[in-house]
Amino acid sequence: MKIVFSERCLEYNWVGHIERPERVRIAIEILRERHNFVEPKPASHQDLLSVHTSEYVDHIKNAQAESYLDGDTPAPKNIYEYALLSTGAALMAAKINGLSFTRPPGHHAGVNGTAMGAPTLGFCYFNNIAIAVKKLDKSTLILDIDGHHGNGTQEIFQGDPKVKFISLHRHPTYPGTGLVSQGNCLNFPLPYSTGDTLYLKTLETALSQVEMENIEVIAISAGFDAHQGDLASLGLTTSCYLEIGRIIGAYKKPVFGVLEGGYIGEYVGRDAHALLSGIEGNIMKL
Repeated sequence: MKIVFSERCLEYNWVGHIERPERVRIAIEILRERHNFVEPKPASHQDLLSVHTSEYVDHIKNAQAESYLDGDTPAPKNIYEYALLSTGAALMAAKINGLSFTRPPGHHAGVNGTAMGAPTLGFCYFNNIAIAVKKLDKSTLILDIDGHHGNGTQEIFQGDPKVKFISLHRHPTYPGTGLVSQGNCLNFPLPYSTGDTLYLKTLETALSQVEMENIEVIAISAGFDAHQGDLASLGLTTSCYLEIGRIIGAYKKPVFGVLEGGYIGEYVGRDAHALLSGIEGNIMKL
C-alpha cells in the first residue's frame, strides 16, 4: 500500500499542543524507507458537503486565525486549507487503496461539528474517512482502531445501510461515547489494561458480527494511540498492529486507511508499518 502524504501537513503548529507536527514527522522518517509515497491534492468544498453542513464548513473556513474553536481544538492560521488537504489525502487513499498519513485527523468531527454530545472536536475539523467513504459509494466496513471512540463517524453513518462501523476504544476516556452498539454501529469499549491478546480476541468477535461477503471495501480509521504509553493506551504493542493487519488482509478485500491519533512518533511509524505489512501479507522488517 502506498502512503499518501504531503509535507504541507507539517507546516501548522500550536505551541504546547499534543497534536503537533513531530508526531507525523518522526513516523514518516520510518515509513519513507519502506513504502512508496504519493502527493495528495486538496478536497473540494463540494466534497465536504457530502458529510458536513454548509454552515459548519463555513465556520471552519472563517475561523479567526490563532484562536480556539473549542476547549482543545485550535484554529491555526490557514487551518481550513490544511484540513482540505487532509481530506483530499483520504480521498486519494480510498481511490488507490493506500494509507493517508496527513494531519489533521477527522473521526471526531460530526455532521455539524461536535458529535453525540462530545464536549469538543478533539483536534478534528472535517471527517476525512467519512467523506472518502461517501465518495466511494460502496458497501463499506469502517474499522476504527483509534484508542478513542470515532463518535463523529458513528453520527454520520448511523442507520446507513451501506456502512458497517466497528470501533474498539478505551473506556473511560474522551469523548465518553460509544458505550453500546446501535444498529449498524458496533462499539467495544475496553479497559486501560486490555493488552494484545484481549484486543485481538475482541476484534475477531466484532468482525464475526459483520456479513463480510456483502462488504466491498474495508476502511480503517488508523489511530495508533492505543499503543502502550500513548494518549489512549490499551497496552498494545507493535506486534498487535501486525496481527490486526493480518486479520484484515485475510478477507482479500480492497483496503484503505486514514491516520487518526497516535502521538509518540516512533511508535506511530513502526505500528503503521506493521499494520501495512500485515495487510499485505509481508514479513515485517523493522
